[in-house]
Parts: sequence; C-alpha cells; structure tokens
Amino acid sequence: MAEFLLIHGSCHGAWCWHRVIPALEGLGHTARAIDLPGHGDDPTPVAEITAEAYRDAILSAIDTPMILVGHSMAGFPISDVAEAAPDKVARLVYVCAYLPRDGVSLIDMRKEAPRQLLRSVIEVSEDGRSWDVAPENRVPTFYHDCPEEDVALAQARLRPQAIKPQATPIRLGANFARVPKSYIRCTDDRTIPPEHQAEMSQGAGPGNAHDLATSHSPFFADPEALADILDRIARG
Repeated sequence: MAEFLLIHGSCHGAWCWHRVIPALEGLGHTARAIDLPGHGDDPTPVAEITAEAYRDAILSAIDTPMILVGHSMAGFPISDVAEAAPDKVARLVYVCAYLPRDGVSLIDMRKEAPRQLLRSVIEVSEDGRSWDVAPENRVPTFYHDCPEEDVALAQARLRPQAIKPQATPIRLGANFARVPKSYIRCTDDRTIPPEHQAEMSQGAGPGNAHDLATSHSPFFADPEALADILDRIARG
C-alpha cells in the first residue's frame, strides 16, 4: 500500500485533512498531514515565511519515498520538493492545485486564469505581507457544498496567508520533470476556475487527470470520493 503526505493550501492547516486520512487508512494506506510554516499550530511569524521554508518543512517530514498530495497553493511547494529531492517523491498529486512551470510564481499563474474569482474577496493586510478572506466570504468561496461542522472548524482555524512565498518564482528542471504526476480537478470550484485547472492538468501528462464534482474543498465536501481517486492513483 502507499504512503501519503497531505499538504494543505492557503490559510489552511493539517486539520483540513481530518476526514481524508481515515478514509485512506480504511483503504489500506498510510496517510498523514503537516502544518506548513505559519499555518495550523505552527508559530512561524508571517514575516519569516518563505517558499524555501515551505519546501524544507515538507522535506523534513519525508522519511521514505511518498506520494505528495498538494491542495491549491501547495502545488508549488510539493513541486519544489520534487526538484530538490526527486528520490523522496513517489508521485505528485495536485488537488485543484497550481501545477507550476519554471520561472513563474503562484501569483503569476493566478493572473493567467480566464476568471479572477478571488479578486473581490481577498483582503490584504496593512503591512502588505499577508492576505485573508473575510468570514462572510469564505463559505461561497471555499465551502459552499461542505458540512456545517467542517465549515465551523475552518472558520475557527483559518489563518492569514503570507504573500512572499506566493510571489516567489519557482525554479524547476529535470528532477521535477521525471517525477510522475496526477491532477484532480474540482469541477464546481469557485476559487480556481475549473477551466484553468483543466489547462494546468495537462502538465501531468496523458491519462493522469481526474475530475471530482465538488467545491475547492473536496476534503470536506466528499472525502471518500477524494480518497477513492487517490487510492486508484496509488494502485496505478
């Protein structure tokens, strides 16, 4: 069976995978999640959060080659890990995530989308170092099809997102290119347009794209279906 390391997206933490982990374990796999710097229970100040810090946090959590699953913005740090240490990564799985290209930043890729769904809901901090989404805008943006108890969990646990790592261009080369990839597109996503996801999924190669009929938060909206797709990916 496979070993999964689950990496959260912007503003979230390891807590968002609390339904997916037991679902994967029920299918015979090993799964765990970590907090990136400044997220969840990690105390790193926003001013100290960098793309390199994200990468290094993931690297330090890998003991043996694992399937790295990245949600949303985590497509960048899991790609960074594959470039830095390809032998530690069995496969990269992008869950409604940014699948980057060499030399671009996450902000660059967000601007390439045909629709800018976050533009009207993002609030940048006074010091310009982070952004957040106001509580009243979080459900329609992230969780419109999610159970109330998970929405309440998210409202209590979300933290501001550091801008610096998302404004940093990534450097990718032959190491990243040789790591197998899969993409899971969420077709009812109101954060990253599904058509933009379809375009990015081409970077995973033929036959490696999957669709899931949920919002941007499939870990809450349909964790069993997400785990089932991950299981099928792991089994080849």
